[in-house]
Amino acid sequence: MTFRLDAGRVTLEARWDVPDDPHFVAVLCHPHPLQRGTMTAPLMEAVARSLCMRGFAVLRFNFRGVGASTGSHDFGVGEVDDVAAAVAAAAAEYPDRPLGLSGWSFGAATALRYQAKTRSALPYAGIAPPVASDRSPALPALHELEEAHRTFIVGDRDQFVTVDDLTTYAATIGAQIEVLNGSDHFFYFREDRVAAAVADALTAGE
Repeated sequence: MTFRLDAGRVTLEARWDVPDDPHFVAVLCHPHPLQRGTMTAPLMEAVARSLCMRGFAVLRFNFRGVGASTGSHDFGVGEVDDVAAAVAAAAAEYPDRPLGLSGWSFGAATALRYQAKTRSALPYAGIAPPVASDRSPALPALHELEEAHRTFIVGDRDQFVTVDDLTTYAATIGAQIEVLNGSDHFFYFREDRVAAAVADALTAGE
């Protein structure tokens, strides 16, 4: 499937993973486009599959300039609008189901910046977002965000974000953090644990 934004100038490639009777909906945002991140990255596939088994309809999409999505990489600026379009598409498809937002790495940072731009209070689960990176815009401050249930998931061996840095940032915005011991940035062999943490975060208020 596809959906459009920017007055039809950008078309985003997307796909749904849907159980027989979805009780929840999640939008899942992929890692950095310039580091070969796509909606079909192994962790994205595994988390979407596991969430689907837990009753989520999951919408994944490719950011602009990735795969069959048109446009070009906008260094995290236009990508915020991509998240907005995906959230709107998910809400239109399942208007009577609780909706949550998640992402991995660049996708986690961009999803959080979408929440700041739109003052979204959707439940949020961020998988290893970069706290300080010259490849992604800065994460939003507390005053930029509406109050919402937010959780970060990170491995204690992450190569790109430290537990201390993410814990400090989480505290500044009132978010929870879950540390997976023995995991790096890619969560090999721990995909189900990541998905369980995402599912718990997105349904915490239900």
